[in-house]
Amino acid sequence: MKHLFLISLLTLPILAKAQVNYSEDIAPIIYDKCTTCHRPGEVGPMPFTSYEEVSAWAGMIEYVTDIEYMPPWPPDQDFSQFLNERALSQEEIDLISEWVQAGTPQGDPALEPELPVFSSGSQIGTPDLVLEMAQAHEIEGNNRDDYQVFVIPTDFDEDKEIASLEFRPDNNRAVHHVLMAYDITGTARQLDAATPEYGYYSFGDFGFDEAVWYSFVYVPGIQPLVLPEGIGELLPAGADLLIQVHYAPLPTDETDQSKINVFFKEESDPIERVVQTGITLPGNLPGGWNSFVLPPNEIKQFEATSVNEDLFTYFPGIDYDISLISVFPHSHLLGKSYEIFVVSPAGDTINLIKIPEWDFNWQGTYVFQNMQKIPANSTWITRASYDNTASNPNNPSNPPRTVFWGDGTNDEMLVNFIHYVPYQEGDEDIDLGGGINTSTYTAVSPTRSEFQAITPNPSEGNFSLRFELQKSEQLHFELVSLDGRFLKTLRARAHYDAGEHVITADAVDYLGGSYIVRMVGENYSLVEKIILQR
Repeated sequence: MKHLFLISLLTLPILAKAQVNYSEDIAPIIYDKCTTCHRPGEVGPMPFTSYEEVSAWAGMIEYVTDIEYMPPWPPDQDFSQFLNERALSQEEIDLISEWVQAGTPQGDPALEPELPVFSSGSQIGTPDLVLEMAQAHEIEGNNRDDYQVFVIPTDFDEDKEIASLEFRPDNNRAVHHVLMAYDITGTARQLDAATPEYGYYSFGDFGFDEAVWYSFVYVPGIQPLVLPEGIGELLPAGADLLIQVHYAPLPTDETDQSKINVFFKEESDPIERVVQTGITLPGNLPGGWNSFVLPPNEIKQFEATSVNEDLFTYFPGIDYDISLISVFPHSHLLGKSYEIFVVSPAGDTINLIKIPEWDFNWQGTYVFQNMQKIPANSTWITRASYDNTASNPNNPSNPPRTVFWGDGTNDEMLVNFIHYVPYQEGDEDIDLGGGINTSTYTAVSPTRSEFQAITPNPSEGNFSLRFELQKSEQLHFELVSLDGRFLKTLRARAHYDAGEHVITADAVDYLGGSYIVRMVGENYSLVEKIILQR
């Protein structure tokens, strides 16, 4: 009997940990793969920085991770590996599901890992300089794409070496993607001066050939690239920084006055190699530019093949070994898949990226964990497929129409940017994640106002929003997808007195699925999940 009692005592600690819990099992997953975007000031529609915040959305988290919709990571991990991969393993997905089914137990808070140290106003650290658009850009609510180039003078009296440029959108609902470059000719200033408004229109580039493109880009959720030791970009003395911003179609008037965080190279780490850019375009197709046509009611695949200077149609050709830093494939709403690889002169295949299911909402620069050596005279192959049928739920045309190349969201593209430096012995061993910086994360103090309920929920499209305010303020309400994309303004900005309120809204255009209603106040937002039924 004593032996049985002793055995029971010895096994108690093991049995106690048999149940999955937040502190030991779930928090490490959330803080590693989700909190980067799901924290105040970032693109996630709700914060995941504590047990209380995560457990409140446990059912939704289980659902979106089970269908592998979140965290967003389109590349095939068996094809190639990249820095900051957000995809969950099957074991992690199963742990989340087991935790939710067990009732979301917290476990011992003392065993919970510390929240990662994030930067306030940055994903990668404290910037050396913050540049801002000189004034707010007025975005018309006409449901049309808007492309603008903004000229930001730097006025440096000496050349600057850049480790990273981090674009920080002022209006997450409006900014779709951003390209960056610099100009030392004054041409951009002249183009800006020729227009009455701030900035000037340019369709997909900077409007003149002398602009020098950077490897730094922005799309929602992207982790900015910090270039490693000895590698960087230049910002010449007196140069103007250029940002080409694509504002997505919006139904209401909006404004945007975004910023750019500038990170200089350390004096102890001077640049030895400057990053170069290459690009694949429809000009690399066997039939050339005119062959890029998407007929209605067809699924079509293209294969662009290039060697050396053919790949770099708009950039200097190369005839030497290179070290590849990143790839950036790009398509629009009809995109279905991408596959890019290289065949060396010796016949070896080097996998670069494979995206089996293209997602227009999650795309960007994919940085390799280690630089990839690409031998001279290699053949580059880019395969891209497009679904221009009525069964494609993202098809913007009903019925489908013939689609050509173009910068508009309803047009299509076949593009792949690459960023590289001339190869040096040992490049394969350089960890491109070694340059990531961090600094203190400053959390935003939570508001005492409450978003109390949505009724009915589930809803057939018409519903009421109940909320209580601690003070008089202006609010607006919007419908958001589960990945944080703005879909519709439910109630335009208006003034509400302190106290309880019940207002009505409708989302009949978005029936059939799970969504988020976001209540946006002064320096805060609160969210509630809603299920819309057909």
